Amino acid sequence: MKRKKRILSGMRPTGPLHLGNYAGALENWIRLQNDYKSYHMVADWHMLTTDLEHTDRVREDSIRVVTDWLSCGLDCRKSPLFIQSHVKEHAELHLLFSMLVSTARLQRNPTVKEQARDLGLEANMSYGHLGYPVLQAADILLYKADAVPVGEDQAPHVEITREISRRFNYLFAPVFPEPETLLTPFARMPGLDGRKMSKSLDNAVYLSDSPETIQEKLMTAYTDPKKIRLKDPGNPDGCVIFAYHKKFDPKTAPQAECDCRKGSLGCVAHKKAIAAVIADFLAPVRERHRYYESHRDEVLDIIQDGDKRARDTAEATMKEVREAIHMG
Repeated sequence: MKRKKRILSGMRPTGPLHLGNYAGALENWIRLQNDYKSYHMVADWHMLTTDLEHTDRVREDSIRVVTDWLSCGLDCRKSPLFIQSHVKEHAELHLLFSMLVSTARLQRNPTVKEQARDLGLEANMSYGHLGYPVLQAADILLYKADAVPVGEDQAPHVEITREISRRFNYLFAPVFPEPETLLTPFARMPGLDGRKMSKSLDNAVYLSDSPETIQEKLMTAYTDPKKIRLKDPGNPDGCVIFAYHKKFDPKTAPQAECDCRKGSLGCVAHKKAIAAVIADFLAPVRERHRYYESHRDEVLDIIQDGDKRARDTAEATMKEVREAIHMG
């Protein structure tokens, strides 16, 4: 019997999840879990590449990520929800894969180069940061994932995974698939200031925000700076509120665009309307979040079960790997 295709996806535990996490990843994961056997990983080891000084927060942040996942609709019965560092086989396969790729190849990775520039690390990058696409390859191939749902910025990492898979299979035995890239349909959600939504930039709307907080935040959002008076014609291109409108109320977005350009839609009214739309959209998420926060032991049991299910798959893969390389 042909096995169901698999995907591996993950998020770093860096705090509560926001609308950008939902639109850029979670929404797609929820849709794909019906068509693939999915593994969803809290990537706590990956967090060390940029936040090594705050390991004291990792455990609680990891639990918070799983709580947010469950609140949004990931089904732990269909898909294991697990923590990367709880499955030690990730580290073993990472070590083996690090022998199959050159540092020059890793240095050509455009995503790592961009991160190094943004973080000021060009002259002082750690080995772990340079090599995190190799750990990511181990994450993906440990579960023999056939596809990886990512944004465009992560696509170069999947290509490195494919290269490592081909090299291992050529040198030793055909153990691994070459996973495809599943690009997220709505890859990037702007933050309140127009930049990419991010916790570190303090421009995020969080999935657990109250309706009052959502409205307060959206009232500060970036809109067309040339629209000064209520009836001035506006330009919705580049307007954060209009981007949210297209995402969360697409049916009425064309009319809103027309009204904005004619000058019959004011920014304040538009902000209040979309704040209400987002608050309504997140209402069931907030309700489930309250449930899981008050049933923490249930979340811990879900993680423990996910760890075990992930570990069972990882151990089976590593048995094949050790046999292929005649070691271990």
